[in-house]
Amino acid sequence: MMTVKIYEHAAELPEMGAEDFFHSATLMALLEQTPRQKPLMAVVTDEGGRVAGHMLVSVRYRSSWFPPYLYTHARILGEGEYDVSDAESKTEAFRLMLDGVKRRLNNKVLYFELSNLSEKMFGYGALRKAGFFAVKWMSVHNSLHSRTPEERIAPRLLKRIETAMSKGVETKVVETDEEFRQFAKLLYHHHWLKPRRFIPNVKLFRGMMDGGHCKLFVTKYHDHVVGCSVLAFSQRDAYLWYSAAKRKSFAPLHPNAVTYWNTIKEAHAEGYDHIRFMDVGLPFRKNIYRDFILRFGGKEVSTYRWFYISIRWVNAIASWLWRE
Repeated sequence: MMTVKIYEHAAELPEMGAEDFFHSATLMALLEQTPRQKPLMAVVTDEGGRVAGHMLVSVRYRSSWFPPYLYTHARILGEGEYDVSDAESKTEAFRLMLDGVKRRLNNKVLYFELSNLSEKMFGYGALRKAGFFAVKWMSVHNSLHSRTPEERIAPRLLKRIETAMSKGVETKVVETDEEFRQFAKLLYHHHWLKPRRFIPNVKLFRGMMDGGHCKLFVTKYHDHVVGCSVLAFSQRDAYLWYSAAKRKSFAPLHPNAVTYWNTIKEAHAEGYDHIRFMDVGLPFRKNIYRDFILRFGGKEVSTYRWFYISIRWVNAIASWLWRE
């Protein structure tokens, strides 16, 4: 029989294998040092005390003067990591961790959000039973192992990027404190009027960069920083986690396209199998961001993003609105 325990500090975790950075003790320790975030690790053990699975949850404290709001929400990236031999045991371990996290945080956070599952239907029954509702979402990834980025990108887009770079636009890896300051300034300025998008405190990016778990990029045009991105690494894949660009003030130079292109090329040069775009958005028929990403030669996949709202009657209404 498996049991679950919730840990609040990375130093208290039992010994466990971790290949998925997004569910590692390393990321948990970094989140502990990051303002406005509190990590929890759900750990399932079998009868012999062996770790069968673990799942990292980040409780995010969110506030703003405009628009005014103050609340917390729980974010889970992926279903966790498992050391079990069969699908039934994996599903049971997931159910135990989900229920344990929900019991610990219910009525302490406004809502739970679970995304980036490895399979669309993973944990479907357990999530429905726990009261979660599914919102159809889009996922895009580029394969880097079978063809080069140059073979996948739309020729017209590549020509625009090459023209911009010939005019002096260049992307480089953040290496100095000044470049890090410029990266952070653009990233936070770009997102400050986008209340749905949570941008972690700069300490998380610094810790990930120093530990070799991500690369930060800045795109420059002469003395102006016009683009930036965060490329995180986990197992054999790279993840374009956050990005920003001065798309309006420097529109003729296509800073967003140049930044994405050089980030993709860096992931390919480092030998990763795929680059995954973390938040493509809802599957609207017209999605400007999704269409832009697909021009780099990516593959579009329909998936689910799961939510649970701690206010029961609100969750009931949302579940009805997003019923299938």
